[in-house]
Amino acid sequence: MRAVGDRKPTRRRPLGALAVDTNVRNSDAPWDLFDPRSYCASNYRRVQDVDQAILARVGQFFAGTGVTRGRGLDAGSGANLYPALAMLPFCQTIDLWEYARPNVEWLNEELRNLDDSWNGFWNVLTAEPIYQKCDPSELRHRATVGHGSIFDLKPEQWDIGTMFFVACSISEDMTEFDRAVEHFVRALRPGAPFATAYMLGSAGYDVNGVHFPAVRLTVDDVERSLRRVAEKLNIVAIDNEPLIRPDYSGMALATGWAKAT
Repeated sequence: MRAVGDRKPTRRRPLGALAVDTNVRNSDAPWDLFDPRSYCASNYRRVQDVDQAILARVGQFFAGTGVTRGRGLDAGSGANLYPALAMLPFCQTIDLWEYARPNVEWLNEELRNLDDSWNGFWNVLTAEPIYQKCDPSELRHRATVGHGSIFDLKPEQWDIGTMFFVACSISEDMTEFDRAVEHFVRALRPGAPFATAYMLGSAGYDVNGVHFPAVRLTVDDVERSLRRVAEKLNIVAIDNEPLIRPDYSGMALATGWAKAT
């Protein structure tokens, strides 16, 4: 899960017997305490079955898009390089867009010294011949880490994009989820392909003893949000039993194309 920034919202005070809004917003979360090394060690130091299922579908989709020498965007990269690797054969440059300062530092360090564990993820992608013509070490030369909020992405700047476990994992508020999805897809040029992934039914997640928020999503929520800004959608629930964590009910992968505004 990745951190993004936004301005501090106004919290409501209790008033008699009225319900109190207790949702944790994106700006409430302690992103400066996010521990990317712990998170990566727990989730990405080996290829899990769910990663293999996701990457196989994403690689097949991107291989058929016709994008060449594009500008790629991975929104909310966090401690995960495999979305960027999935875009590598199609991009001249890739922007890794991240808000949490610990994650920005980790990404810069990881690009300088790519860990061999990423080779396992690359091997899944090489089922598509186009990936066989590229070396994953090229990522260190083509990728640039940017420090910024998903809500500050400029529209229609990128030719291809990924956003993995981001919009679902920055807030407990559905409105912020929708805003994050919209800002990501609107950052792509009309007709640009993208792949996004989501935790479903998540109650939040802990990283090295620090709790971070998530919004409780269903597949229908994912489709509803994307339909506003994307077309030719394909959304699948990923079979990932047993669950790798107890705080969610499954995953969803969506591929599609950015609509014209």
